Amino acid sequence: MAADTHARQIAGLDALELTPARRAGLLTRAWAGAWPVALAVALVLAAWELVVLAGWWPEYVFAGPLTTLGALGERLGEAEFYQALSVTMRRAVVGFALAIAVGLVVGALVSRIRPLRRAVGSLITGLQTMPSIAWFPLAILLFGLSESAILFVVVLGAAPSVANGLIAGVDYTPPILLRAGHMLGFRRLALYRHVILPASLPSFLAGLKQGWAFAWRSLMAGELLVIIANRPSLGEQLHFARELADSPGLLATMIVILVIGIFVDRLFGVADDALRRRWGLHQVTN
Repeated sequence: MAADTHARQIAGLDALELTPARRAGLLTRAWAGAWPVALAVALVLAAWELVVLAGWWPEYVFAGPLTTLGALGERLGEAEFYQALSVTMRRAVVGFALAIAVGLVVGALVSRIRPLRRAVGSLITGLQTMPSIAWFPLAILLFGLSESAILFVVVLGAAPSVANGLIAGVDYTPPILLRAGHMLGFRRLALYRHVILPASLPSFLAGLKQGWAFAWRSLMAGELLVIIANRPSLGEQLHFARELADSPGLLATMIVILVIGIFVDRLFGVADDALRRRWGLHQVTN
């Protein structure tokens, strides 16, 4: 009898472990994700309004949230805003894609060739820590006030992070996976494709996320410095809003830039979550 009772208890524990967790309803999950964001926005708006009411700056220098949101609504109804947004996002996508290509090549070479690692490994980290704004005088000398100057700095700002992410991922690839790949006959490119790159995905994804942050910051700095005629951009709108002392328009453009950064960060979060699920690392919460 005691043995039967013990067996039933063990079976019950096994059932608890094997039963898949119930997924919350769509509305519940949406609310769980939305209320922290809504609370954070409300706190920021309240603090913003308190600073305006304190009167430290006149409102034409630092506009309040209601005035700024009104200016943002007007911007959203203008065709020029969407043209500027499309130009900025095109530059961001092209520059980041080039940075990924450069970072992949450099990271793959440095991670597998020891003399090259000793020669330029520290240089990559040095480039990563160098402020992107410092590259613009050279970029303007080389390319003039052109798209190429902006893309040059975006690539230099993002590629070192991408390369370092790949290098870190390769360094932490378990040796047993490399030996298994050799046993299966994988060599060089095949070993990278089937063993090293999949194993280094978490670090590589972190490098991509950091690289995007550097690329976005470099792009905004570039658009503020490199104004191209008949080529509106978000950075150009920031520049002219500052020149015209248009505080609501300036803050509205800054909000757009911030929202784009948050949106892309969420996309990286979705990719990271998908990778964790695939590797069985996702923590299930009730």
